[in-house]
Amino acid sequence: MEKVKAMILLLSCISLLSVRVNGIGANWGTQTSHPLPPDTVVQMLKENGFSKVKLFDAEDGTMNALKKSGFEVMVGLPNDMLRTLATSVKAAENWVSKNVSAYVNDGVNIRYVAVGNEPFLETYNGSFLQTTFPALQNVQGALIKAGLSNQVKVTIPLNADVYQSSTGKPSDGDF
Repeated sequence: MEKVKAMILLLSCISLLSVRVNGIGANWGTQTSHPLPPDTVVQMLKENGFSKVKLFDAEDGTMNALKKSGFEVMVGLPNDMLRTLATSVKAAENWVSKNVSAYVNDGVNIRYVAVGNEPFLETYNGSFLQTTFPALQNVQGALIKAGLSNQVKVTIPLNADVYQSSTGKPSDGDF
């Protein structure tokens, strides 16, 4: 039995060696006291080997700087919009049209929409539990209607506190 366990461990380690990283990404927030021009940020990210970027919103200057940049982009939908997009298909369609379709058609390689910014964070006290999934469904429907669902996927960013664990260790948790 020990030999079998050792063989499984060895094979697992060997398989990890064959894993390739397809790119390094960065979170890019625009709420800062001393913002750099978006074109400068894009250039700095390129020069440092980044190929993916997660945005917390679809700010026009940032999106324009990413046109034809080659970056894979995840655009965020802020938490304060979840209720509106959860309760209105039309609002979701308008958001996708303005913040996804318009930029995809203009050369931004948007690959994901992040619905909320870690909306299940414990410090939010469940504020977004009832609105996050319906918002995701409406955004997904809007992407389908816009013909972008094969290119742009929808996700919900999670914080490490989603791992429910009596010990506080993520490895002991369930989610």
